[in-house]
Amino acid sequence: MYYVRDISVKYGERVLLDDISFMISPKDRIGLIGRNGAGKSTLLKIIAGQSGPDSGMLEFPSKTTVGYLRQEFELNESQKVIDEAMSCHEEALNLQKHFDDLNIEICSREDYESDSYQKLLEDLAHISGRLEHFNIVSLEVETMKILRGLGFSDMDFQRQVSEFSGGWKMRIELAKLLLRKPDILMLDEPTNHLDIESIIWLENYLVDYPGTVIVISHDIQFLENVCNRIIEVEHGDIDDYRLSYHNFLAEKEKQKAIRLSAFENQQRDIAQKEKTINRFMAKATKTKMAQSMQKQLEKVDRIEAPVDTGKAMHIRFAEVPRSGREVVRALDVSKSFGNKSVFAHLNITIERGDRVAFVGQNGQGKTTMAKIIAGLLPASSGKIEEGSNMHLSYYAQNQSELLDLKSTVLDVMEDKAPEEMRSRVRNILGSFLFSGDDVDKKVSVLSGGERARLAMASLIMKPCNFLILDEPTNHLDIYSKEILKDALKAYQGTLLVISHDREFLGGLTDKVIEFKDGNTKEFLGDINYFLGKKKMDNMREVDMQKTVSEASATNQDKKNDPEETRKLRKQIATVEKQISKLEEEIALLDIKLADPNFYMDAGFMETNKKYKSLQDDLENKMLEWETLSFDLENL
Repeated sequence: MYYVRDISVKYGERVLLDDISFMISPKDRIGLIGRNGAGKSTLLKIIAGQSGPDSGMLEFPSKTTVGYLRQEFELNESQKVIDEAMSCHEEALNLQKHFDDLNIEICSREDYESDSYQKLLEDLAHISGRLEHFNIVSLEVETMKILRGLGFSDMDFQRQVSEFSGGWKMRIELAKLLLRKPDILMLDEPTNHLDIESIIWLENYLVDYPGTVIVISHDIQFLENVCNRIIEVEHGDIDDYRLSYHNFLAEKEKQKAIRLSAFENQQRDIAQKEKTINRFMAKATKTKMAQSMQKQLEKVDRIEAPVDTGKAMHIRFAEVPRSGREVVRALDVSKSFGNKSVFAHLNITIERGDRVAFVGQNGQGKTTMAKIIAGLLPASSGKIEEGSNMHLSYYAQNQSELLDLKSTVLDVMEDKAPEEMRSRVRNILGSFLFSGDDVDKKVSVLSGGERARLAMASLIMKPCNFLILDEPTNHLDIYSKEILKDALKAYQGTLLVISHDREFLGGLTDKVIEFKDGNTKEFLGDINYFLGKKKMDNMREVDMQKTVSEASATNQDKKNDPEETRKLRKQIATVEKQISKLEEEIALLDIKLADPNFYMDAGFMETNKKYKSLQDDLENKMLEWETLSFDLENL
């Protein structure tokens, strides 16, 4: 068991965490939720030992290992992906290097009777013994398996880390953390830069993880699929529910109703007693009784009225000028990048007041088309016709990452504000929870959620009648997403949204355009209508459908061929026997190498070469087994 006891954190007069205590059990899958700024990341950093509380302590068993995936990290940019991922096995790699160096030196020496030579032999035996605790080949196979699960191809393994974007670098850091297998694994927004296939792989991995998992996530389906316990951080305190996310929501509403009922009943009782006391006080014969009742009433433990928790954003879009009937029309639009065609000959018309959702698997062209419509990307062919009096605002899916890190919050807003809005900048910032000294903070010190709020605040200052939002809920907490959705429902202009979030899209749009296989199909209804028509339960099935259909088309013949399955199973069994035989031979040589007297034998160098050769053979067989098993799994 792990204990978090009486943790408190204060920033000036503000109490972020106030005597937080809870117990963590092995195999717990904890979803840590709460509003941006409630203290979730601070709590994780304290548990990870990366910052200290003002008071309180952690009581963990000795040698407890804790791993923490932060949103900021550093990698060796010059390393290959596979080498950077393997670098988490530092002790094993150093031992292997030391072992290899000693072998090279021993082979180059001929002073067999010298003391220094004997010392080399003793060191080699010692290192060999320690290496028995590691299996470098197995570690490399496991590393490749996890990298594949996170979306890397085998060709990516040999590419330099510097060639990848920030999101892919985060996957490398996540792979290193998973490979370390800490007793307590803590992830802060792990799904932000993952595609749907990698998210599903990570969910399955975390469900079977041998230790404890604590995640901060605003992805409701991820929380539902992974977590068996929800801890909500709010007002410096926590509410702890050993329930799945949706059961937590139901129980929370139930408890809120119970508290409200208890509060109202107590208030009625108090009012009745106060009325009686006031009536008795007016009569001399009843004064003592009234005073006694008053004392009893003062001792009553008052139930506090349930209140909506915490501050919330207040989003209200500026009044919009009226556009023409047709806002934008895409005519016979095609887009290619080099030889790769994204889509061809698309025709889309968006009229005034339309509320449109672009959906489909990643890579199908949703963002590309949105950028072409917004004039941020040229079409390869075709044209875009803008309607009269159209004023467009575009929110990119990485909008918060485009902010100038050296600017202050106030600088960003004043730079974006039209002249007529400059006097309202501080008020708008306040409505997005930036008040007082917050406006003088540098963008570089803001959390992901704070940057997302700032990016959204800078967007709404400009009056527009056509709003394009690409994944606007990235980095926003669950509560802020609801507030943004309500504001968009009240928005009077034309709306185009790209999102994978069913809860966010539900009831927000009245038209869905699906991007698939280079074409589009239009559905007149919201996202729930679209999913019903597609006979799908959630957006993940939308994201996965093309991959599934392609895999089905490619492998259908093999899947229907029992002979192919039998062939693979036979090959795997043969390789497993070969691996077992190699491991037995290596184990016998390990015993010899662990004996210092062995190195006095004249033939030890030949044995050494044989040992190295067997290790190489084992590595190749393990890789062959991994490939065959992967093929069988696909069948």
